Order: sequence, then structure tokens, then C-alpha cells
Amino acid sequence: MTRFGEGVKLLPIVESELTQRQQEILKAMVRDYVEGAEPLGSDALVDKYEFDFSPATARNEMAELTRLGFLEKDHSSAGRYPTAHGFRYFIKNLMHEEDLPVVEEVAIKQRLWNSRHDTGQLLREAAASVAEHLQNLSFVITDEHKIYAAGSVHILRHPEFYDIDLTRAVLHLLDQADVLESVLAHLDPDQELGLFLGEESGLASLTACGLVACKIDLPQGHHGYLNVMGPYRLDYPNVIPTMRYVQQLVNELSRSW
Repeated sequence: MTRFGEGVKLLPIVESELTQRQQEILKAMVRDYVEGAEPLGSDALVDKYEFDFSPATARNEMAELTRLGFLEKDHSSAGRYPTAHGFRYFIKNLMHEEDLPVVEEVAIKQRLWNSRHDTGQLLREAAASVAEHLQNLSFVITDEHKIYAAGSVHILRHPEFYDIDLTRAVLHLLDQADVLESVLAHLDPDQELGLFLGEESGLASLTACGLVACKIDLPQGHHGYLNVMGPYRLDYPNVIPTMRYVQQLVNELSRSW
């Protein structure tokens, strides 16, 4: 399994050296936040993940991670949760990608293969395949300003989108090709896969969101981006290999024209 960041350019962030213990705590905090979207306290952290240090030690380390910007304190409880910066560090330094099950690879490939002679249908199926597999909003935007979206219903499974203003902002974005293009323009032209976490998108209304974007080749020299969007606590070990696999399929099918 490969680490995301090897051979992939990321948006620049300020790096910080973390100790092994701090890395273990951050990794556990990310895992827990992805699963439950709830802040976690030091007592629960040590108990749930069976660390061999005390809750007092965990509290001190969590306070330091908060000072460094990797965690944020939830003022309605004693718990903390990872920031977008914390997720960025996790993705680049601590994450191991999950293998996409062979049965899923075959199902996605068959679905796209059946639409290989119709670019519009191919892109609709690509977005739908990502949305269904990842249970998140997915969309494709082309250099001809066309948008193919699927899975908008999935955003409501995330508590972040109980905020009607955030949900409205995300759904409205699907009608704004120019805004989406302005966000994706921040990616290096040679960058095949990248992500925006929180405020990195440059859109104040989407600071709670994460966006993974894959550049795709299309027939007749055109190109576009396959995207998945959700809260910034997306399950990146699963999201990234899925996106990369669908990206590869679309590119292969486009070259066959």
C-alpha cells in the first residue's frame, strides 16, 4: 500500500515535527473523528485505543497538538477533534491506503465499459460509481464547463450538513461551473490528484468541507476533473484509491476513442 503524497503534489502547508506518541494520538483521533464526528477526551482516547500511557499524559500531548494546530478543543465538552491541518498531516505522513476490493473494481469497470462510446454517459457513470462506492457527493466538471453530479443525497448522512447554510452552499456550487473552475485552477497543471481541506478551497462557505480532485483525460484533447466532496473528515484511505482507480479507467477508455 502506498502513502498519499508520494509522487503527488499537495498544497503547501507548514510542517511540524511530531513525536511518535503525538503521531499515534493524532492517528487515533483522526480515525475516531472519521467514524463518529464527535470530539474525544483523553480518558476515552486512552481507554478506547488501549494506549500504554496515562490520560494525564494524553491530555498534555493533546494540548500540545492543539497549540500546533492539529487538534481543536470543543468548548461544549472536554473533548478535542482534528483540524483540517491535522487531517493534512495524517494524509501526507501517517495514512496507508486501503486496497479496493476486486469485486468493486470489476463492478466499476463493467459499468464504465458499457458507457465507453458516449462521453456524457461515461462521465455520469464515473460520478455515480464514485458516489455509490464512497457514499458521498461526486461530480465531474469538464473544460467545456459541463457538470455531471451524483450522490447529493449522501451529504445528509454527515452531521456537518445538518447546517442548512452549508448544505445550500454545496448544492449551489454544482450550478456554478465558474466557481468550481476557479477552485480547481489552484492545482498544478501537471498534478493528477490533489485535495483541498477546509479553507484551502478559498471559499469561506466551505471551510468545513474536503474536496478530492482527479484530473481526467477526455476524447479529442479535452480534459476535466473527477471530484468527491464531503466534510474534511472524509475516509481518505478509502477515498483516494477509489478516485485514482476511476480516474485510470476514464483515461484508458478516453484514449481508446
